[in-house]
Amino acid sequence: MLAALGVIAFSLTFPSTVWGLTSFGPWSLVSLRSVLAAVIAGGFLLLLRVPVPDRRHWVALAVVAGGVVVGFPLLTTLALQTSTTSHAAVVVGLLPLTTAVFAAVRTGRRPSRAFWLAAGAGAAVVIAFTVSQSGGSLQGGDLYLFGALLVCAAGYTEGGRLAREMPGWQVIGWALILCLPLALTGSAVSLAVEPVRLTAQGLIGLAWVAVVSTFCGLYVWYRGMAAIGIARASQLQLAQPLLTLVWSVALLSEELAQAAPLAAVAVLVCIAVTQRVRS
Repeated sequence: MLAALGVIAFSLTFPSTVWGLTSFGPWSLVSLRSVLAAVIAGGFLLLLRVPVPDRRHWVALAVVAGGVVVGFPLLTTLALQTSTTSHAAVVVGLLPLTTAVFAAVRTGRRPSRAFWLAAGAGAAVVIAFTVSQSGGSLQGGDLYLFGALLVCAAGYTEGGRLAREMPGWQVIGWALILCLPLALTGSAVSLAVEPVRLTAQGLIGLAWVAVVSTFCGLYVWYRGMAAIGIARASQLQLAQPLLTLVWSVALLSEELAQAAPLAAVAVLVCIAVTQRVRS
């Protein structure tokens, strides 16, 4: 349930980013997102007097910071300037399988053949569906999207490992604190260069990606990964692209294909298999 809550939170990230881009430039949005999330995380760390992590954890925290605090938000925000949220969901369609591969390499745990077959089938369904919505061709932002896929999978894997040794909110909290100097510098520079047009929609988008996507969502996500395993939790994200498509219709007035319900059922079947087999 915790991992599923994370998926729901993440499914709104792309539409919220599009909203945020109506008020801020891409670099400003990413920097402010990180700063706001770091302020929240820092407040909790100070209030609860959480000790500084051991030195052995800082390399993994740096990977988390580079992957999910800086890399994925920046690359996807740049991509969403030219790509629709429907097309950008291709990244999330591949992310569960990529995360499972990273986890297998990093942790040494080898999921069963049935797990890999179900994970591969789910990824194939999502990719086929989302690519069909973009006309079957690659777009200008795809290089950003594929880069985001790799760095996010690495960040998820390291965060999931760390969440077995410290609470999930501390994992993302310290990663945010690690990025705070860079985020503050980026905010000062980008706000001076990029235009700002404050709107209610843009501020709501910024608030969601900062508070929910970057802090709260990653907290429950890492905690869920620690409880059921990185590979198994990652497959719940097969549902994320389809949820994102629903939000894109409701919030951005994008069109939802008639094949969406069929794809959703197929993905749910694959998720059910990955949750039941040994992983």
